[in-house]
Amino acid sequence: MRARIVGTGSFLPEYRMSNFELSELVETSDEWITSRTGIKERRIAKELTVSDMAANACIRALENASVTPEQVDLIIVATSSPDYFFPNCASIVQKKIGACNAACFDLSAACSGFIAALSTAAAYAEAGIYSNILVVGSEKMSSLVDWKDRSTCILFGDGAGACVVGRRASGDGAEIISGDFHNDGNNNDVLTAEKSGFIHMDGQAVFKFAVKKVPETIKHLLEEEGVQTQDVKYYILHQANIRIIESVAKRLEINASESGKAQNEYVKTVMEKFPSNLQKYGNTSSASIPILLDELNRENKLHPGDLLVFAGFGAGLSWGSMLVRW
Repeated sequence: MRARIVGTGSFLPEYRMSNFELSELVETSDEWITSRTGIKERRIAKELTVSDMAANACIRALENASVTPEQVDLIIVATSSPDYFFPNCASIVQKKIGACNAACFDLSAACSGFIAALSTAAAYAEAGIYSNILVVGSEKMSSLVDWKDRSTCILFGDGAGACVVGRRASGDGAEIISGDFHNDGNNNDVLTAEKSGFIHMDGQAVFKFAVKKVPETIKHLLEEEGVQTQDVKYYILHQANIRIIESVAKRLEINASESGKAQNEYVKTVMEKFPSNLQKYGNTSSASIPILLDELNRENKLHPGDLLVFAGFGAGLSWGSMLVRW
C-alpha cells in the first residue's frame, strides 16, 4: 500500500486584474511586466477568504477522488496568508466542507508549502496513520502586497489548489515515489513578510537562488530513483516567473542528445515539458503547483505511467521536489 494522489481540485476568484489595470495603480506597463515575468493578469479575491478558496478547491478534489467529506482523516492547509493566527485555516475548512472526522493543521513554508505539505501527507499515509488526506495550498497574496511597490505587487495573485492523498493499492491513483526538501535559514531575510506589514523581496537574490537550487534538487531526486530527465512527462514548477522556469529547463539539459535540432525547435520541445499558467494567475505561492496539476488533470493531459516532477522554492529559504507516477 502506497501513498497516492487520488483526486485534484482548484479554485480561482472571478476578478481578473490585468497588467493594464495595474498600471493605473503603480508606475509600470504591460510590456514591462510581461517581458520580465511572463505575467499578463492575476486573480484577486475581493471578498473571499483563504479558507473560502481552500474549501472550494477541497470540494472539487473530493468529487474528483470520489471521497466524501466524512471519509477525510486529515486536512493540511499550506498557507502564508491565513484568515487568523488561530484557529488554523484547516479547522475552518473542516467546518465549511463538513469533514467532521478529520484532524487539522496548517503548514507554513511559503511558496514551498505544497511540497512540504504533500511530503507530510505521504508520510502519514505510508505509515498507515491516515487513509484519506486533503492537502491544499491556498493564498490571498493580494492582502500581503504593497500596491505602491511595483517590485512585488506585479507578481502575486490569489487562489487555491488541492489534492486528495490516499493509502491505496497498486493501480489506484498516482503513486508518490519520493521527495527531496531543503532549507537555508541563513538567507531568510531576502524574502519576508512581517506580521503587520507587506512582502519584501530581494528579487535578484531570489532569482539566483531559484535557478541554482531547483535544478539541483530535481537532479538529485531523479538520480536517486534512476530516472533520466527526458523520461519525465511534465515538470510542474512553482509558478513565480517564466524566466526562472526557462532557466531551470536550460540547466536540466533535457534532451541534450537532440541538440542537433534547430535551436527554436529544441527550445520548444524542452519547454513543452514545463507547463505554465502564471500568465493568467501570477504567483499564487503555495497554491501554484496544485492549481497547475488540477488543470493538467482536467484537460486530460495526464496518462497512466506518466512521470511528473513537482518543484517548489521560496521563503526560508526553502526548496524541494517530488517524483510522482500518474
